[in-house]
Amino acid sequence: MSHTNESTSSRKTEPPVAYLVLREGTEWSESYQLTPGQVTTIGRSTTNRIVLADDLCSRTHCEVFSSEGHWMIRDLDSRNGTFLDGVQINGDHQIEPEQLIEIGNSDLALVYDLKQEVTVFAQLGDLERDTDPAIHLVFEEEHEGQPEIISRRRESRFRKVDQDSSNESQNASRQVARLYRLAMEMAAQQNTQRLSEVVLKGLTSATSADIGAILLIPPELNNPTPADLRVIAFTSQVEQPYQKVSRYLSETTFETQEAILARDVADDSKLATRDSLGRIHANSVICAPIRQGDRFFGLVHLYSTNPDNSLDDDQLEYTLAVADQMATALVSLDEKESLAAGLEDARYEFETLKEQIARQGQIVGDSQQVELLREQIKRIAPTEATVLIRGESGVGKELVARGIHEHSNRQGKPFITMNCAALSETLLESELFGHERGSFTGAIGRKIGKFEQADGGTLFLDEVGEMGAAIQAKFLRVLEGHPFERVGGSERIDVDVRVVAATNRDLETAVNENTFRKDLYFRLHVVQINVPSLRERLEDIPLLANYFLARAASRTSQELKTLSDDAIRTLMKYHWPGNIRELQNTVERTVILTRGQEIQAEDIQLSALEMPKELLSVPEPVVTNPEQSLEEIEQQHILSVLEETGWNKSKSAQILGIERSTLDRKLKKYNVSRPEKKK
Repeated sequence: MSHTNESTSSRKTEPPVAYLVLREGTEWSESYQLTPGQVTTIGRSTTNRIVLADDLCSRTHCEVFSSEGHWMIRDLDSRNGTFLDGVQINGDHQIEPEQLIEIGNSDLALVYDLKQEVTVFAQLGDLERDTDPAIHLVFEEEHEGQPEIISRRRESRFRKVDQDSSNESQNASRQVARLYRLAMEMAAQQNTQRLSEVVLKGLTSATSADIGAILLIPPELNNPTPADLRVIAFTSQVEQPYQKVSRYLSETTFETQEAILARDVADDSKLATRDSLGRIHANSVICAPIRQGDRFFGLVHLYSTNPDNSLDDDQLEYTLAVADQMATALVSLDEKESLAAGLEDARYEFETLKEQIARQGQIVGDSQQVELLREQIKRIAPTEATVLIRGESGVGKELVARGIHEHSNRQGKPFITMNCAALSETLLESELFGHERGSFTGAIGRKIGKFEQADGGTLFLDEVGEMGAAIQAKFLRVLEGHPFERVGGSERIDVDVRVVAATNRDLETAVNENTFRKDLYFRLHVVQINVPSLRERLEDIPLLANYFLARAASRTSQELKTLSDDAIRTLMKYHWPGNIRELQNTVERTVILTRGQEIQAEDIQLSALEMPKELLSVPEPVVTNPEQSLEEIEQQHILSVLEETGWNKSKSAQILGIERSTLDRKLKKYNVSRPEKKK
């Protein structure tokens, strides 16, 4: 029962469907259906649903809408005001049937049933300002007294012009030439308004029409009707103003999708009182659809008021050809606007992504190691030197490479990245240098390689130590400034690229084992940057954790959580074999899984991955003499670690928490070298 009452109440809030019937001058001319929930604007501008050709009417004068089961009218700060039964209104006013809306020299009346409201119009006639008009109604169902349609066309013969020497063919050829010039002018227009004006100018110069208009359907409508047609542009070469297209002709054209030629409009006394054509004394009219395939854009509407120069069948065909070409131009404009909107969206996304990368590209930390790293980047970036970045996996080597690029003279140019360990040797060569079509199975087209993509900018090669021997040779030649060819090609390609390489591999051992070219090693090893592991800068963990916390909250649209002191201590006690990347993933996982706003130690799920054995089995230094100096103890400890790792300097440096270069300096200082192997 409650549901029924609610439904009844909901229906009562909607007013019945109604019509606004327009009287311009002394004639009731057109009716407009009012639909609940839809606002009907009235004004002089062609963007209104009801357009009044009246200088006393403002561009957007007033609007009619439904509210609480009634039809309401609201003046939109018009210049001359809106009147209801002779009284100027302010704000919102309810409209009752039989009330007269006065706007400039035009009147409108609200009715619920066109056929049953003849008495209403008779009463309204008594309210006329100057003279008593003749009252006439136009019912959509009635067609008697409408203009005589003397010709219809679905396709224009200009699509197929016979190449003979007849006068008819010569005339058609001239029309085709004119149509071609007009089509070229249409194609050059950048908006619908200007396109419509060009079409009207071309049609009035090529036909007998002295009044014309372009009416289009708003693009946002899915199921348009003739009532949705809007005047986009109109022209008049005589004193008569343009009047909207005959409803009968527009509906016929809309339904049949055929161009129509109608004659002797002014001589039809019935029509003169029943249709808008009579008011301008049109002798003939053309109504042509603007359509392409199943898509209907609107109408071309042409009048001739000169009985000695009527529109004819040839002009009907020409108008249809122009309408077809206009439809093509409208499709092209839609595509251009869509592409422009897409380009604008892409540009916005690019700028947003660029800002995001810049924010994410910050090297976070205030430890001494990070400050030293920032200084190295700023010092190295302005040079054109090749840079080798070394460090464990996950320490942020790409971040350092991006920092070098952003602080270099190549800023704003391409920054291209490539992981050399991710592909086989054949695919790696193709990715780096590109390939030509058909150079190998699956090469269905030309591919531009990373070197060409990075031309003028920076190419970052991660895991460079994983390159195969064949690629190393070609890579070295490019580093030395030689041109290269795409795979399967012979064109010599020169590029201007700065290479920044990275590795977590012991390249020195690889050189000694002949798996990495010595000359390539020295070519890459112009400038070296060692990125410290997270274990070497534990004091940065709180800052990094809170940075990742804020970023994770932003990504998941959650409120910013906080880390408790116990949670921070838990993070700082962990050994972080995955370095900063592991810390970032841990924080993001914790944000997602933690329900409370403060993250506790028990909320943090750390990896079960253990540190490599060689990084954990550190021998304890043995002090046999209390009088030994700190330097002697350090030397003894370093030698002990080297012995434990089989003199693997990279692993020893990781265990000792120092850079590889620092370890080399200390060994040189101690005058210590690797003992020769016993034979």
